[in-house]
Amino acid sequence: MKKLSVADKDYLLSTIRDVKDFPKPGILFKDITTLLNDKKAFKFLMDHLEDRYKDENLDFIVGIESRGFILGAALASKLDLPFVPVRKPHKLPYITISQKYSLEYGVDEIEMHVDAFRDLKDPRVLLVDDLIATGGTAIAACDLIANVGANLVEACFLIDLLELGGSKNLKTRYQIYSILEV
Repeated sequence: MKKLSVADKDYLLSTIRDVKDFPKPGILFKDITTLLNDKKAFKFLMDHLEDRYKDENLDFIVGIESRGFILGAALASKLDLPFVPVRKPHKLPYITISQKYSLEYGVDEIEMHVDAFRDLKDPRVLLVDDLIATGGTAIAACDLIANVGANLVEACFLIDLLELGGSKNLKTRYQIYSILEV
């Protein structure tokens, strides 16, 4: 599977805005809306992901709420594949399965429709999200996919916040690809 050059990574990173103290003091938020608003950069990103995954014989693209919906649905369209949303509890209208995960102070949960993979035997699935930080949501989403008997080919992230260690934890259990590491 293909990766980007350092120059290509620098280009994409230059289209992402840093917002200090959002959503709370001390956080440096990586705002991808500026990348999404740059048609050349967004096309470049989507073309790269299409090229990386077009020969992987995928059956589904799964995206994590909410920015994973944008990237995942766009990629699903480019690859002519169905898109499956993973959402917070009580946001999906049909029967769901769920996966709980620990937060620094408490527990959270994500859900997916029970029939998301249409009873396909061993579907090949790609998980897409914008960012991996501590990894709680990503690990829960990967576990949710695995728990329904799907074959998670890879978990793909636009940005990996290396110092928070989420990708390191996830790599012990699943194959991952981070386009940008910061």
